[in-house]
Amino acid sequence: MRLRLHNYWRSSASYRVRIALGWKQVPWEYVAVDIVKGGAAGGGGQHDDAYRARNPMAQVPTLEVIEDDGRVHHLTQSLPIIEYLEERFGEPPLLPRGPGALEARAHARALAELVNSGIQPLQNLSTTRQVAALGGDDRAWVQGFVASGLAALERAVAATAGRFCVGDAPSLADCCLVPQLYSARRFGVDPAAFPRLVAIGLACDELPAFAAAHPDRQPDAVPLPVG
Repeated sequence: MRLRLHNYWRSSASYRVRIALGWKQVPWEYVAVDIVKGGAAGGGGQHDDAYRARNPMAQVPTLEVIEDDGRVHHLTQSLPIIEYLEERFGEPPLLPRGPGALEARAHARALAELVNSGIQPLQNLSTTRQVAALGGDDRAWVQGFVASGLAALERAVAATAGRFCVGDAPSLADCCLVPQLYSARRFGVDPAAFPRLVAIGLACDELPAFAAAHPDRQPDAVPLPVG
């Protein structure tokens, strides 16, 4: 079996899946999709017909699974992809096990969805482009939603956190938190107002899987302007 991740270096959804792949320690191939300027028309490679055949929503990431018998599966949406990896490659886990695990898994999924559904779509490139096209301040738009979403997440993890979002082992929730903290800083939201989240993020940064998945370490990374 071979795994190929079609993704973009700065995409938070792609970042999540890179973390999970690294945590599971499975070999995979990086396939860059330039969602900003790539593609035949220059509006993003995700809109090309060849990519849409893999991902009808024209979003990243897409996990291409090539089985040994030649069958090919294209898996989309970051959280289902991570759940697939959890089921196919059980160790090390990304969902809690042991006493109280049923509730802990539900908490991990809920925290992940707080980011996935409650924050990330409002900062997505397609959303911010539309805000700008309508004459709005796309950066101010993002900042408000990110700040309020992180405030909610800070309150939510108070009931579940140990060293990580749910107890003392990384979970699906941490795969979502770390990219969201990166995005917050990129959009000018200071995470210092959320000390629990910052502490969890620092604990994650110490783990090789999280460090290797960082956007700046990806082959298609573009240096950002200073200031």
